[in-house]
Amino acid sequence: MQLQRQKKSVAWLSVGSNTLLVAAKLVMGLLLNSVSVLAEAIHSGIDLVAACIACYAVHAAEKPADREHPYGHGKIENISGTVEAVLIFGAALWIIYAAVEKLLQPRPLEQPGLGAVVMGVSCVVNVFVSRTLFRVGRRAHSVALEADAWHLMTDVYTSAGVMTGLLVITVGKYCVPTAHWDWLDPAAAILVAVLILRAAWQLTRHAASDLLDRSLPADEEAWLRAEIIQFAPRGVCGVHRLRTRRSGLARFIDFHLLVAAEMTVRESHRLADEIEAQIEKRFPGASITVHVEPCTRYCTELCRSGCLLPAEQRSVHTPEHI
Repeated sequence: MQLQRQKKSVAWLSVGSNTLLVAAKLVMGLLLNSVSVLAEAIHSGIDLVAACIACYAVHAAEKPADREHPYGHGKIENISGTVEAVLIFGAALWIIYAAVEKLLQPRPLEQPGLGAVVMGVSCVVNVFVSRTLFRVGRRAHSVALEADAWHLMTDVYTSAGVMTGLLVITVGKYCVPTAHWDWLDPAAAILVAVLILRAAWQLTRHAASDLLDRSLPADEEAWLRAEIIQFAPRGVCGVHRLRTRRSGLARFIDFHLLVAAEMTVRESHRLADEIEAQIEKRFPGASITVHVEPCTRYCTELCRSGCLLPAEQRSVHTPEHI
């Protein structure tokens, strides 16, 4: 419950900070006639849309499973992340178009130093908010919050790039007033767009991976196998067909557990319950399904891949044993 409250709090924090930054950058971009600052305003506007989507996803994903959604609503976070990525791609293409247009028809900037100050403030705010989102998002395995954090970190880099360009223009006009410096503004905007496209591609891969039911990380699956092996002295003869996936915060784990053939149904069920309890200690709230099978000592290739018996106790599974 506490983690869910933190997810909601940081989601609203992102919405609030992005709203203020969009307003500040938009006003400053129009006043300065700066396409790079306006590009940053658009970028922050996309961040605001993404923050709103993330906020909705965080609230919707915690809904309990129901008849129509027996596995819960966790994947709505992945869907939101994919939608955010599409929005970012569109924003980046618009920025490139506006920047190229200004390169072809340059217009002088007004007070670029003031724009640099706004970009600096944006960097500081987004560093704080993105770090908070990363911390809570990784603890809660929230794709929506991590996607929002990636947006803001991209905004930090792009704002820093725009700020640098505006500072160079300011210093250049002061030192060499006869030179043409304003081209740096659309050039910085194009750099912003390229970085945005890169972040959008990374976000698309990350958000879409769980939609395809990708397995849990290798270290988590290795821990699962090691934990099950510890029950070998209690009658566990092997484990195979381990399948894992994640949907939002929830993990789904199922596997076939081979036990001694002489073990009763009650004993094997009790053993499976103990294994599930150990797994739940590591992964609270995980949905675990254990299919118990008797070990006949006649091993198929699949069975041998997860067999815990000594080699001398195994026999090859041949047709006459079927």
